[in-house]
Amino acid sequence: MPKAIRVHEYGGPEVMAYEDVERREPGPGQIRVKLTAIGVNFIDIYFRSGAYKAAQLPFTPGKEGAGTVDAVGEGVTGFKVGDRVATASAEGSYAEEMIVPAAGCVQIPEGVDDATAAAMMLKGLTAEYLLHRTYRVKAGDTILFHAAAGGVGLIACQWAKHLGATVIGTAGSAEKAELARQHGCDHVILYREEDVAKRVREITGGKGVPVVYDGVGQATLMGSLDSLAPLGLLASFGSASGAIQGLDLGLLAPRGSLYVTRPTLFTFASQRPVLEEMARNLFGVVASGAVKIPVHAKRPLAEAQGVHRDLAGRETTGATVMLP
Repeated sequence: MPKAIRVHEYGGPEVMAYEDVERREPGPGQIRVKLTAIGVNFIDIYFRSGAYKAAQLPFTPGKEGAGTVDAVGEGVTGFKVGDRVATASAEGSYAEEMIVPAAGCVQIPEGVDDATAAAMMLKGLTAEYLLHRTYRVKAGDTILFHAAAGGVGLIACQWAKHLGATVIGTAGSAEKAELARQHGCDHVILYREEDVAKRVREITGGKGVPVVYDGVGQATLMGSLDSLAPLGLLASFGSASGAIQGLDLGLLAPRGSLYVTRPTLFTFASQRPVLEEMARNLFGVVASGAVKIPVHAKRPLAEAQGVHRDLAGRETTGATVMLP
């Protein structure tokens, strides 16, 4: 019997049990993937803790993974047994194998290994929709990206630099700041020691930035708003420090008629042609060498509890991949 992580009740990392599960057959439009690498993301913590609700209990966490197709359901075209595939929209990738809708998978091109694919799908596609669809970054822009040494940050900052932007990042330590500089940041602000908005104004000659990408949430909200130029956009795409509660729209007017959006990958990737275009963009920029995917830890699937403790403690940089 295949193994998987199962969550029988919401709670801390200790609720994740490593246990045998029944092998399932793919239904219409589905494929079964034998996983070789599993991506780890903050959204997995939200589901495990109950901040986001799973469809039912018990459930297997995990949105992201890569592996080989080993069974194909009725009506599936474009995939066959033996194909290398990756997904960022699975339900239950913390497992040795999973059933996933074929519509949410993409082929892994030659030259990209499975661990890299698993590490980059959710974070890389998030960077893609942020930089190309939420606010289209162009040469000459100056942008602010919070948590620049995190999984999404390291990818997005390299990519934004490649697009010709001046990249300001924030980080929580000198070590993380150095990592951010190595991955595309022109300026790094130590948010625990410096006033972020004040530093952004100094760097931009008082103008502010046209866009702030903020996956941190409540803790950085006001600094983000105060960093924006008039008509600027706050793209709030995550809540690592806690969800933003009760945003007062009155804050936006005196700061220059600001815009705020709360985009999600799943809105963009739910349209198959858009998902394919996003994946082509991502795999292309990685294959060219312009964006390197930092896989900083590989851990056994059985150690999922420890992996979550490290991630929740914001002790990680780059991507962590679990291996079945």
